[in-house]
Amino acid sequence: MNPITMGSYLPSPEALANKVILVTGAGQGLGREVAMGAARCGATVILHGRQTTKLERTYDEIVQAGGAEPMIVPLDLSLATDHDFEQLAGAIDAQLGGLSGIVHCAADLLAPAPMEQQRLDDWGHTLRVNVCAPMALTRACARLLRSSQDGSVIFTGETHGLHPASFWGGFAAAKSALVTLTRVLAQEWAHVEHLRVNMIVPGKIDSPQRHKTHPGEHASERTPLEATLPAYLYLLAIQSRGVTGQIFEL
Repeated sequence: MNPITMGSYLPSPEALANKVILVTGAGQGLGREVAMGAARCGATVILHGRQTTKLERTYDEIVQAGGAEPMIVPLDLSLATDHDFEQLAGAIDAQLGGLSGIVHCAADLLAPAPMEQQRLDDWGHTLRVNVCAPMALTRACARLLRSSQDGSVIFTGETHGLHPASFWGGFAAAKSALVTLTRVLAQEWAHVEHLRVNMIVPGKIDSPQRHKTHPGEHASERTPLEATLPAYLYLLAIQSRGVTGQIFEL
C-alpha cells in the first residue's frame, strides 16, 4: 500500500480490538494523536512519556471518550537503562497479559546548529533518545511481540534522516540510523509471519517539535496531526500483515 492509499484508510471502531499498543511520547503532539486514535479503534493503550501530568491528560481524554482504561508509564528515555526497559516489559505482561504493538513517537531535538557548535554530549543525548532507546525498548518487548497473534512496530522517522541538510547534524544522523534499524529488524523477523516493523516519516506536521524548529512558519504550511493517523492505524491493524521493512514518507 502506498502512502496516498494509506492516508485514506478508514478503520472500523473494532480495527484494533483486543490489541495492546504502547505509544511513546503520548503526552503531546503526534504520540497523543496516535494514542487517542488507537483507543478509538478498540486498543488498550500504554501511554509513555516524561511528564506524568501530560500523560494523565491523554488518559482522561481516552476514558472520557469511552476507550479502555490506559496504562501510564512515565520514563525518561535519556536516562533509562536496559533494566528499566525489561521491568517495563514485565509490568506490561503482568498487568495487561501481552503486547501487540509499539509506536515510537517520542523524540528529542536540540536546536539546529552548525556542526562546529554541536558537542559530543549533545550528540550522545540525541542518539540515546532518538535511536538507542527505541532499540532497547523494542528489544525488551520482543518476546511479548513474538507471542502476540499480530504484532507491529512502527518507528517515526524525520525528513532529514532521509534527506540530510545543513545544521541538522546529530538529529539527522539519529533518524538515519533509525532507518537502518527498521530494515535490520525487518530482516531478522522475516521468518515470523505475524510480526512486522516499518517506519513512517510524517513530513511537515503541526507538532510541538515543528513549532520549535520552524518558529516563523505559517500554520497553513504544516499538515494537521490527524492527517497522519490513518497510516499509523493501518500499520497497526491486521490488514497490514506482510508489510514490513518499509519506509513510508508521507
